[in-house]
Amino acid sequence: MKKKALKKAVALALVFVLCGGVFTVFAAADTVKRVSCSMYADGATGRGFCWYTLENGGSDVQIVETAGFDGTFAGAKTYSGKTALYRGQYSHQVAVTDLTPGTAYTYRVGDAAKGLWSEPCTFVTDDRDDSFSFISIADVQASSDENFAHAAKTLQGALATLPEAEFIVNLGDYVNDNTNDEWDWYFSNFAFANNAYTGVPVAGNHDGNITNKLNTNCFVNTFCLDKSDNRSIEGVYYSFDYGNAHIAVLNTNDMYPMSQAQRNWLINDMTASNAMWKIVLMHRSLYSAGKNINKPDTIIMRNDLLPIMDQLDIDLVLSGHDHMYMRTAQVKGEARVEGVQYVTEYFGGEETTFALDPDGTVYAIPSTAGTKRYVVNENAIDPIHAVADVEFSTRDRGGCFTTVEIEGGRLVYKAYIVDDETREVEQVDSYAIMKTAAGESSPANRDQSFAATVYSYGYNFVKAIILMMVSYIKLLAQVAGK
Repeated sequence: MKKKALKKAVALALVFVLCGGVFTVFAAADTVKRVSCSMYADGATGRGFCWYTLENGGSDVQIVETAGFDGTFAGAKTYSGKTALYRGQYSHQVAVTDLTPGTAYTYRVGDAAKGLWSEPCTFVTDDRDDSFSFISIADVQASSDENFAHAAKTLQGALATLPEAEFIVNLGDYVNDNTNDEWDWYFSNFAFANNAYTGVPVAGNHDGNITNKLNTNCFVNTFCLDKSDNRSIEGVYYSFDYGNAHIAVLNTNDMYPMSQAQRNWLINDMTASNAMWKIVLMHRSLYSAGKNINKPDTIIMRNDLLPIMDQLDIDLVLSGHDHMYMRTAQVKGEARVEGVQYVTEYFGGEETTFALDPDGTVYAIPSTAGTKRYVVNENAIDPIHAVADVEFSTRDRGGCFTTVEIEGGRLVYKAYIVDDETREVEQVDSYAIMKTAAGESSPANRDQSFAATVYSYGYNFVKAIILMMVSYIKLLAQVAGK
């Protein structure tokens, strides 16, 4: 069921509630807050639910197909999960893995024994066809209720632009100082999206990083994700299938350098998939013209990950962290791919030029949905500017978001800015890729154990420092030559 039909069904359900359907009265001493529905394991059958309460209690989710929802949750299926005390409040998480593909659902979360429930929320599962779309934002990173509200206008503009989007990616740095107040402000201002769409969370360095005021374990207590052995005190890395795409979400807080376990996991995960489209989501950026690109942690990460991205034939990498807009050309071996062929066809009623079966990867940063915006770093390390197709600052312009639409072998990426004053939405960039062959799999078997990471850490650390020093020597020569 597409999003338009879902919204119609939800609107009808809410009419039932407002016109006299059974509605549970919340206990005065407690409320349900920070509700999220996240992608879990498989876009067609799984979802992870998380929410917070001030008092201890049960962790229950009631789910019913939206088509049969009458406002009462009569006949709903109930799932139960776990509760954890975190920073003076209670985090509740429930994972569900037996959903029906291509189905719109209405749900509520809370405590069945207490009769304490959230308002009705919705999501739709992947129907496993090869046509879907999603929205990405990055770096809300606000410190006040006012600035969270301003950033929320960016996502409202995105949903008005692509109402059929099936999920929403947040590329990290939801908050700035990772306080309880900031997380409450984020969830209250973004409830219109969090309560109606599936989210794909990416851990940012401000979202629970030991180097950021010793804030740890926040991400794993805020979103219910398919962690298995991939969690850390600073984030989670995971993957899922959606339509004809395989999407991996990296934890770029797990670095200095990035652990061998996570790099091996990415190789194993991607090579095992024969999906037509392979997409990576991450917070820190491998290609950006922002202020952070020349920092040691970024240089170490680039040296570690760029060869892996080339090896895995990743189509698109979306990232954040640098609060400016940039999209590369097709890139491989830190250079533009030469000889790319293009064809022009109609897509969604618009004449669109596609790169035809291109080699290499496209890297993009959707600036920031919020108000903290960086200028372009003219001294970004080579070859950043040489491979950039588009780069600019969104300062004094507005919040930015991007969309990805996939139909079979065609992928169309677009970027937009929502004007700070008028709220008008302006398209500022687009790029499209066409593939004529399906994906292939050739599973690898890299060691993902903690022991492997410990064994290789010394070698990796020395190697990373040497390569970083070489990069800085090149950067000094580059700046001196200007």
